[in-house]
Order: sequence, then structure tokens, then C-alpha cells
Amino acid sequence: MRTRNLRLGLYADEEGLAWVRGLVAEAVAGRSVRGVADSVVRTCPESGLTTAYLYDHLAEQWAWENPGQGSGAREAVELRVQLACSLRTWRAVRKTVIRTLCPAGMGPHTCRVPWSAW
Repeated sequence: MRTRNLRLGLYADEEGLAWVRGLVAEAVAGRSVRGVADSVVRTCPESGLTTAYLYDHLAEQWAWENPGQGSGAREAVELRVQLACSLRTWRAVRKTVIRTLCPAGMGPHTCRVPWSAW
């Protein structure tokens, strides 16, 4: 098994971030995954770019979907999750997380936490 990464750009406050971490934990439960570790970054070490810059479209999405509401403590961050698993398991976890982040389907709807996946 190899270590594989799941990278999620999020526009979230602490509550939203905890919710997404819970989704990841649920997606991993019962699968052949060893060693799950996550971190939240605000500056990408590979490029030096801030997550506010990289994921500014998520802040715009939230403002568009929630007109007249302040953003509160939300900020653009990247949740990086390391999973020791097979490629097949990684794909299944990724698919489950993405599907549960915004489960309303393809029609117009509002996501609880705007997101972008790598």
C-alpha cells in the first residue's frame, strides 16, 4: 500500500471544517485504509500561493449562493488528507467524499461548504 493524498479546497469556518473531516472519516470507515492523517494549509508549500488566492472562486460561490449574508469566520483553506491504501480504495473514498459534500444532485442547489477537489 502506498500513501495517497486527497486535497480539498474549502470555504469553511471551524464548524464546516469539522463537518468535512467527519465526512472523510465516514468514507474511510470499514475500508482497507491504514494511517489517516490530515492537515489544513493556508499557503501551499509547492507554490507559495495562498489558499485565499487559489480558492477565491469558492468565496464568490458562497456569496452568490447566500446573498446578503456575511461570511463570518469562513476562509479558503485546503484540507490535505493522507491515506495509506490502494488506488482502488483511494478512488472509492474520494468518490464518496465528493458525493456527500454536496448530495443534492445536478440541479441548482446550495452546498453547505463550497469545495473543490484535486
